[in-house]
Amino acid sequence: MEAMAEVFAGVVLAGGRSTRMGSSKAMLPFGRETMLQRVVRLLGDVVSPIVVVAAVDQELPELPPEVIVTYDENEGRGPLEGLRAGLKALPPDVDGAYVTSCDVPLLVPGFVRQMLDLANGFDIAVMEIDGFTHPLSAVYRRSALAVVEDLLAKDRLRPAFLFEAVKTRRVRPAQVTADPQLHTLRNLNTPEDYRRALVDAGL
Repeated sequence: MEAMAEVFAGVVLAGGRSTRMGSSKAMLPFGRETMLQRVVRLLGDVVSPIVVVAAVDQELPELPPEVIVTYDENEGRGPLEGLRAGLKALPPDVDGAYVTSCDVPLLVPGFVRQMLDLANGFDIAVMEIDGFTHPLSAVYRRSALAVVEDLLAKDRLRPAFLFEAVKTRRVRPAQVTADPQLHTLRNLNTPEDYRRALVDAGL
């Protein structure tokens, strides 16, 4: 009897207000949709369901009805807090999730597919470039949740602590051939980043 294929969801951390951008990144227009709507749509080409993690009282754009919306339990505690909320919101039949942020509108679905393949046999698969990991361009299995909870309880908020505590595959750029320019990692932190991304997306 063949083993059942694993099921992966997508988790998008919507964040809060960005002082440098002047408003919530999730609400920034990107063509005919907002940045969050675009990332949800692109990620939905690969995985289902999609979980959106928002800050408490954060405004969100209209999302497809099948998107699961959840909220950080505590504010200002970084990506581990959002990861906890996202993994806890996964339906019981889901084995893990590709986790990203809402400010990567140039996300390439093929990148996500390859990261899911590279996660086989690991609790986490995370992109690492020159020793720097990208915790919001990574695959996390549900098995990592207990360690995330423990780290948060101990105020050990750096994702590096999580990567050291579980079986982690550190993915090199050459292993992800679907996105050789690594557009998926290109998060937008300034108005200049935003304008360049619009141009590069043909908008």
